Amino acid sequence: MASIDMPRDPGGDKIAASQVNGTTVYDTAGTKLGHVFDIVIDKVSGQTDYAVLSFGGFLGIGDRYHPLPWPQLRYDTERGGYVIDRSRAQLEGAPHYDADHIGTWSGGQSQAVDSYYGGGDAGLGAEPIR
Repeated sequence: MASIDMPRDPGGDKIAASQVNGTTVYDTAGTKLGHVFDIVIDKVSGQTDYAVLSFGGFLGIGDRYHPLPWPQLRYDTERGGYVIDRSRAQLEGAPHYDADHIGTWSGGQSQAVDSYYGGGDAGLGAEPIR
């Protein structure tokens, strides 16, 4: 069971958003890609739409934030983290934003992310989300 002392042990089939943040994300080979920085929830439906992955910096400096459609993450109890079927190169080419733009989310950003992940190779070399 998760607790204040062991926030990464979700126990059961539900998890609090505060416990998702900071959880490691791996590729299918088990390579650590980064961690969940935050999640994006639809205000009206309450559905979790995106996990915002953080990677690319050092000790939190220079990190880039990459929204990834929530259904693409699968929790792996053995690893204690999420697994995605994406390479680091695919993530690096995805729509992203920097620390100055955290907390500003719009329909255009959702469209860019959905287009990138839903359209095969479409979106490679995408510009940062502004």
